[in-house]
Amino acid sequence: MAEIYEHATFGAGCFWQVEVEFRNVDGVKDSIAGYSGGDTERPSYEQVCTGRSGHAEVVQVSFDPDEVSYEELLEVFWGLHDPTRLNRQGPDVGSQYRSAIYFHTPGQEATAIASREKAQAQFGKPIVTEITPAGPFWPAEDYHQRYLEKRGLATCKV
Repeated sequence: MAEIYEHATFGAGCFWQVEVEFRNVDGVKDSIAGYSGGDTERPSYEQVCTGRSGHAEVVQVSFDPDEVSYEELLEVFWGLHDPTRLNRQGPDVGSQYRSAIYFHTPGQEATAIASREKAQAQFGKPIVTEITPAGPFWPAEDYHQRYLEKRGLATCKV
């Protein structure tokens, strides 16, 4: 019998660190760096970097809901980045680095909205994270997948 996993898609700045962080969560079966939220079909990294494709760098997470809840993944998401910074995380600037939650079901939407309201108490400024329906997800180029792991790095945080 094949296992059935759910998906969650998050934008929290550069996808290299985000991919590692989610991959290390118990119950997460896979995390893939990619692009979502834009208008260009099969965008390249170069197109996304211009900011004109409309895409964000995201990570699509496959998870077993019997092992980790969507709400728990959202808690990880809020801790990974500063969701009060518009189009910027660390040294990375541009709309492709925006804070975003792309929901796959109405239940995920409701949970994400409630989670954002709860998380707001942790931050002194308003959260600017967009919560929008998941559209097409385009996996990033192979060299972006498990980028830090391939280079023997645990983090890219400065």
